[in-house]
Amino acid sequence: MRIRRLNHSTYQHQYHIVWGTKYRRKFLKPYVLTELRKILYATVKKYPTLWIEKLNVNEDHVHLQIEISPNIAISDAVGKLKSTSSRFLRSKFKFIREIYLEKDGIWSVGYFSSTIGLNEAQVKRYIEWQGKTDYSQNSR
Repeated sequence: MRIRRLNHSTYQHQYHIVWGTKYRRKFLKPYVLTELRKILYATVKKYPTLWIEKLNVNEDHVHLQIEISPNIAISDAVGKLKSTSSRFLRSKFKFIREIYLEKDGIWSVGYFSSTIGLNEAQVKRYIEWQGKTDYSQNSR
């Protein structure tokens, strides 16, 4: 995980994001995955403060490990990825258009997100250590 910088902040934010297909339909086959990868990476390329670390797919849901800068809401980033990929896959594959006759998209409403970073024990130790005596070179 990299430390990234913006004009007035330094950050290290990484998330595990999961979203599923609408009605848990199993249409994410290998040939669909190829196109899904293309559109997700193309979408992220338009936003320099988003970065996909890992992407994996089961037949009915998507897993992303992604860096999102603090000036972008997680919901906005996920919404952009889901809406763009939904439009693209529907236009590319007739069978997906036939599965979802309505125009509301191919992804279920909502998503799961969790943060990825230092483990809890490391953070607790770091916080506990703050304010303790500093044994710097001057204290010898």
